[in-house]
Amino acid sequence: MTSTASLWYFESVNLYNVLCPHKTKELDKKHEFRQFKKDQFIYFPNDEADHIYMVAEGRVKIGHYLDDGKEVVSSILTKGEFFGELALAGEDKRRDFAQVMDNNTSICPLSIEALKALMKDDKELSFRLLKLVGLRLMRLERKLELLVFKDARTRIVEFLKDSASWKGKKVGYETMIPTKLTHKDIAALTGTSRQTVTTILNELKEQNLIYFDRRKILIRDLANLK
Repeated sequence: MTSTASLWYFESVNLYNVLCPHKTKELDKKHEFRQFKKDQFIYFPNDEADHIYMVAEGRVKIGHYLDDGKEVVSSILTKGEFFGELALAGEDKRRDFAQVMDNNTSICPLSIEALKALMKDDKELSFRLLKLVGLRLMRLERKLELLVFKDARTRIVEFLKDSASWKGKKVGYETMIPTKLTHKDIAALTGTSRQTVTTILNELKEQNLIYFDRRKILIRDLANLK
């Protein structure tokens, strides 16, 4: 398993199991999941950055607003993933927003104070968390570069490649990306339109570079995806 793949495994499975108070051996009976409805905000820009959050059920959109009010989506998170981690990198006020995308979304919050106590007692956890935060910052920088300098097709192709390296599963020469993202979601993540995403994905499918359905995207050969 590559370092990137192992980090993804840690994030999507182990992190939730380790950090959510309802999953730990010392169960905090006072701890409660927070329930949200579609379009509710978990936090806004300039809110205090004093918690990280894990998605127990549903989906959460992370993004920010440009000066002209345009929304830029940086990530869409699903069950088992976490967000708000920039507080570990010194962020005291939120730079972005977190908005719920589905009804009956359940969020597991953990205070930064409690997290730092866990990290102090577990050096491996501390190392992996900080490495993962660094990796996410690198991905964000890369995404911003793509939005500024690349055309729509390149953005979508690079999104597929990044998704493959971040959470893809190798099946021979092929790479399978499990996903619940709609074409509208991918458009938001790549700064394109739903119609453009549909057109380009269909072109890639016709060229036998990818296959996709509602649950997965299959890249035939990463080396040939351009």
